[in-house]
Amino acid sequence: MVKGVTRQVILVDSPDRQRFEKAIFILRDGSRESAEELLDRAREIADRTMGGEGKKRRSFPPPAWALLGAGLTGVVWLIVGLAS
Repeated sequence: MVKGVTRQVILVDSPDRQRFEKAIFILRDGSRESAEELLDRAREIADRTMGGEGKKRRSFPPPAWALLGAGLTGVVWLIVGLAS
């Protein structure tokens, strides 16, 4: 027996098609927002997820963090070696 379920969805085109083509938002039943408000919110979430205006930049590149960690490890090793 095949059972069907009807859901309302919003399809949003990706601003950057390198990662994904479309985002699919499945709406909850009983939403009180208008279709335009829901579409605007879905686009905002898709833009933010793809690194739009809310994108955070790293202060240090990953190799700098690796060098910093190695340097701190060396300093701790030196201090422990001199203390014993």
